[in-house]
This record gives sequence, C-alpha cells and structure tokens, in this order.
Amino acid sequence: MTTVSAYAALSPKAPLERTTIERRTVGESDVLIAIEYSGICHSDIHQARNGWGEGIFPMVPGHEIAGVVEEVGAGVTKFKVGDRVGVGCMVDSCRECEACRTGFEQHCAQGNVQTYNGVGRDGEPTYGGYSTHVVVDEAFTLRIPDGLSLDVAAPLLCAGITTYSPLKHWGAGPGKKVAVVGLGGLGHMGVKIAHALGAEVTVLSQSLRKREDGLRLGADHYYATSDEQTFKDLAGSFDLILSTVSAPLGYDAYLALLKTNGVLANVGAPEEPVSLSLFSLIGGNKQLAGSMIGGIAETQEMLDFCAEHELGAEIELIEAGQVNEAYERVTNSDVRYRFVIDTSTI
Repeated sequence: MTTVSAYAALSPKAPLERTTIERRTVGESDVLIAIEYSGICHSDIHQARNGWGEGIFPMVPGHEIAGVVEEVGAGVTKFKVGDRVGVGCMVDSCRECEACRTGFEQHCAQGNVQTYNGVGRDGEPTYGGYSTHVVVDEAFTLRIPDGLSLDVAAPLLCAGITTYSPLKHWGAGPGKKVAVVGLGGLGHMGVKIAHALGAEVTVLSQSLRKREDGLRLGADHYYATSDEQTFKDLAGSFDLILSTVSAPLGYDAYLALLKTNGVLANVGAPEEPVSLSLFSLIGGNKQLAGSMIGGIAETQEMLDFCAEHELGAEIELIEAGQVNEAYERVTNSDVRYRFVIDTSTI
C-alpha cells in the first residue's frame, strides 16, 4: 500500500478537506497514474451529500481523471510509463456477464465497480480523482490522444461519454434535429458533440442568459423554457431531446416537442421521483429513455472523436483548496462549464 494526499468528505455533507488515503500496490495488470487534473461533476456533490442514498465515508470524489502513467505492472501491455491516460466513472466489472462481454461494462450484471464510493473486488472502498495518484487495472484505463490537453480532456471521462453515448445510440447526425436541455457541464458537451456529428442543434435553457455561449459552442437555435411560447412554437420539432439537467422536468411538455417516433433521453438524475402521463408517450409512438455513461471501448471512441474534432470541455481551473466553493457554485449553476482541479495543489 502507498499513502497519497487527497481531498475527502469525512462524513455526509461535511466540507471536503485535505487528508491522506491508501492506494493498493501496483498489481500484475495495474497502472499507477500520477493524476494531473480531476473534473468536478454534479454527481460528486450528490454523492458527497448523500443525495443518492447512503455513501461510503470518508469519500474521495472524482471520476473525471487525467494524468500520466508513472508505473506499470509486469503484465501490462496497453500502456507504458509516460503515457497520457484517463479514468472515468468505473474501474472494474465482472467481465463475464453478457453486458461486459458486449462492451457495456457500465451495465454489468453484478454491478460495475465505481471509481469512488464503491467497493472493489478486493473488498476495499474505492477512492476517486481528488488525489495525487490512483491505481487502476489497464482494462479500465483510457488513452488520451495527443490532440487533447489533459485539463480539458478530464471532464470528457464523464461529461463527454455521458452525452456522446446517447447521441450516437439514437442517431444524432445529418438530417436530425436534436435539442439539448440545459447548458451546463453535461449540456455544453452535448451541444459540441451533436454539432460535430452533423445534427441541427437547439438548446433549451431556462433563460437566454447563455445564448451567446450556446451559439458559439455549436447550437443553431436557442430558446428559453421559461417562456410558454417556446413549447407552442417547437411542438413536434425534434427527433431527439437530450435532457442533461438534474432537476425534475415537466415531462409531458417536453415529450410534446418530439416528432412521431422521437426520443427523450435522460442523462441527468434528479434526486426526486418524477411523473408523467403515459398518453404523452402513446400519442406519437414516443420513447422516454435513459442512458448511463458508456462502455470502455465507446469511451475510447469518444476520446478519439473529440480529439479529431478538437472538442475539449470549457473549464475553470481551480486549486484543490477551492473545492468547497466550487461545490456551492455548481449547485447555483455558477460555472462555465466545468470546474477542474489542478491536483498539483493537493
């Protein structure tokens, strides 16, 4: 075991503070990563504050990890010391079930091992990227292409794949009209990726406050959902709506914006239950769907796609000591568009 520095919530809803944690010794198939940057995802806040149920404390959040390989196990074949790598939302799975065998490790029948707030196959709790180092099996380590700076690549390991996967799955591309609900940490990447895929992109946001940003990032249109006229003007307009917000929506109103056979895909996860009338689905043969990150192969595909199209996240780089302030700002939607921790400050 190796002792490393980290930032952790020592108990539910407690402020994060500097501490030390133990990382396992590098095993046969492991890589030791010197973390350089770690993105702050809204799900970090949900979990550190027990918003999604009882967490494991102390908790070191962070599943948007970018760094450099510092050591490799004797059996590692994919990476070498000095390689630029990333780690996303999971660090292991059973690797034997149908989901794992077909590239959907995130849906492992036994449950994937989360990068933090999880329990590894060794029975030990997992700790995330708000730390200086992490040890990860090479099978769950991603290569970050040279065309992406590590700081803007870090958020792609969650925000990038979370939006890329449903956009690809439901066919966003030329001739398709796609709406992205919310222009935040997830939404801004959804706009960038949908535009790069060739779709006609509309942002649906509470106000027009970020309109200039939305158009700069690749949106063709921008509407305020606080204006009731928006829902009248856009009725029946979209092939796909990607909801990136973590607050409950008026689903019936949003489903009415879909064309026949359209899909409303959710990647945001509200803490509260939601409701809708099933007639909103039946009328128009519509679908209300969900999507959770992506498998390892698809995540690598996403990184390569983003490098090819020069799609890094829009970030605000902070020191580790600013993490609690950053949490409050994320909660208040006061970030454009992803906080990234410079882990050299831990």
